[in-house]
Amino acid sequence: MLNAHRGFAYLILLSSAIFIIALFMTMFGYSGRITKLLRKSTLFTMIFFHTQALIGLIMLFFFSPGFKAAKEAGTLMKDAVSRNTYVEHPTAMVIAAVLLTILNKRFKTNDKIQMSWVIMAVIALALMLWAFQWHRLFGGAA
Repeated sequence: MLNAHRGFAYLILLSSAIFIIALFMTMFGYSGRITKLLRKSTLFTMIFFHTQALIGLIMLFFFSPGFKAAKEAGTLMKDAVSRNTYVEHPTAMVIAAVLLTILNKRFKTNDKIQMSWVIMAVIALALMLWAFQWHRLFGGAA
């Protein structure tokens, strides 16, 4: 499960990079028309986020001894590392996935991009980048 979670993290980084490039190309493009690339990149980023969230939540609630120990000891919210790993990270990622779902629907059903959608996309990506477990992905820690 942990390897799948890490593998999808790489896919999320790649798809998010393609998504943000497609978003800015559409936003700064001459017509402001939603391109096929933006629609597809939003769809795949959303799919990867949902899969990642599902794997992460299963790991959290069913396989994480650290979560159970912190919850039983009453240190879940007192310890900064536990709070970030078991509360802030999953919450921010689920919110980002929800925002991407809304964006996917908007991009699928409309022809022109709106600034409020760009702001929503930036918020979703900012949440993802803030909550991303960089040290675990590139540092090799469990």
